[in-house]
Amino acid sequence: MAYPGYGGYGGAMPGMPAQGMPQQGMPGGHMGGPMPGQMGGPMGGAPPQGGYPAYGGGYQAQYGAPQLAANDPMWGYFTAIAGQDGEVDAEELQRCLTQSGFTGSYQPFSLDTCRIMIAMLDRDHTGKMGFNEFKDLFVALNGWKQNFMMVDQDRSGNIDPNEMSRAINAMGYHISPQTLTVIIKRYSKNGRIFFDDYVASCVKLRALSDHFRRRDTMQQGTVAFQYDDFIQCTMAV
Repeated sequence: MAYPGYGGYGGAMPGMPAQGMPQQGMPGGHMGGPMPGQMGGPMGGAPPQGGYPAYGGGYQAQYGAPQLAANDPMWGYFTAIAGQDGEVDAEELQRCLTQSGFTGSYQPFSLDTCRIMIAMLDRDHTGKMGFNEFKDLFVALNGWKQNFMMVDQDRSGNIDPNEMSRAINAMGYHISPQTLTVIIKRYSKNGRIFFDDYVASCVKLRALSDHFRRRDTMQQGTVAFQYDDFIQCTMAV
């Protein structure tokens, strides 16, 4: 069984202003425009021998060794949207993505999609994102955004099942036709997948693959779940 890598999402992050919200756009810019930075090669791509790339892929390669947050180009942007607790919750993330115009002409992200974005990276189980999780999210979002734009060539804001299949394959996932059918049924509206739902499906694919991979210690594509563990994994995202 093959597992996708995340190396294709490690593009250079554009510099952010030291204080406050940028006038327009977030890392990744508006839909339909050029993507800043290089995306690091093919989207996802085939996994290395054994099926498991290092967790985080391009995120680790991009940021390398720990550094003082205050010197990071995204720190000022993070502090402008984080609450008094210094973390970003789902409502703050939704406002930030909407006000910045990250989705461009596409439908803004729903609150539910923002919740599962946070759940994907919520390693300390607070229901919020710290700074490193915030950066990790935008690496993934930039990759998913470019991938969607590649298949949504008419910029309609939605894709059909065949385009969805190409998008999933481009990210390195190798799923059965039956699994693709399940995804289409879950995330489509009248047979079309909109950008918001597409991102939600990407989040769930990544999160569930991570849960599975951590338990597949022999890298054989097979694990044994206890019932409560299974429920925790699936209900978390």
